[in-house]
Amino acid sequence: MSGQLAKFGLMASMFSVVGSLYIYFIGGNTDLGIFVGLWAPTLILATKEIEEWMETQS
Repeated sequence: MSGQLAKFGLMASMFSVVGSLYIYFIGGNTDLGIFVGLWAPTLILATKEIEEWMETQS
């Protein structure tokens, strides 16, 4: 399972960036677009930390 969670986090963060750009420019809601975009680094960091925690538990 090594690396699979990190790949999921990277894909989720990429989806967050694309979604935020869509909301910001196409949807016209600038505040929501910025909020959604701010989740990208959080998702990457969270999945990295969870993966490290899971490796130390086994």
